Amino acid sequence: MNSVLNWLGGRLARYLARDVHVHSAVPATSPERLLATLRPGDVLLVEGHSRVSSAIKYLTQSTWSHAALYVGPALLGDSNAPPDHCFVEADTVSGVRSVGIDAFAGMHTRICRPLGLSPEESQKLTAFAIARIGSQYDLRNVIDLARYLFPTPPVPQRFRRKMLALGSGDPTRAICSTLIAQAFQSIRYPILPVTVLANDDRPDCPDCVSEILSVRHHSLFAPRDFDVSPYFQVIKPTVEAGFDFHALKWGEQVGGLVDSNFD
Repeated sequence: MNSVLNWLGGRLARYLARDVHVHSAVPATSPERLLATLRPGDVLLVEGHSRVSSAIKYLTQSTWSHAALYVGPALLGDSNAPPDHCFVEADTVSGVRSVGIDAFAGMHTRICRPLGLSPEESQKLTAFAIARIGSQYDLRNVIDLARYLFPTPPVPQRFRRKMLALGSGDPTRAICSTLIAQAFQSIRYPILPVTVLANDDRPDCPDCVSEILSVRHHSLFAPRDFDVSPYFQVIKPTVEAGFDFHALKWGEQVGGLVDSNFD
């Protein structure tokens, strides 16, 4: 029975991982410019084009369906990793793996950078993800995968995040942000913690309150959480490279529409 479920789960995972045509009006950043901007510990968000990506974007109401952790040259110590690999990601079919920048060529991306990490904390963060390369998702959890067959499931908004966390697979490869959330939690870096206000019980300040942070379970994170988190800075490679609009070269107007503000 297990072999049948593994076979069925593998077929289903490969079907969900196939790319479908997605039109995007947003130009992709060149791989060279991305690499020049990235630092170890950065989270690269990706607008994926697979079937499972469509479901994730709908359920999270976000552009982003995939996330990868940039680990930089740390992978060079792993003799099994190709020399150009500098990311760790969780893939629906292959499990936790390392990939190079070419894996995201032509895709709309966003860099989210954690703030204030010491070199030791950055090393611990990337080492956590690297140590999990090769981890596999239990493809016998067919129901865990089958829910992504429907790109726009009729699920009330308040239940959508919980739907992403269904199933017993660990790591939850269908939601790649689980692995990255665990890595940041290993150094107690906040993403979107649960915040509770508590009274300080200070005699000199009876009305004083403090924010107490509680860790959200890693299975409840989605790629968009790194984008909306107040603890991550959005880094734009074009701006970082020294953008100067005076240097732009404009061609002829496209589409035949005229903006009266420029008359």
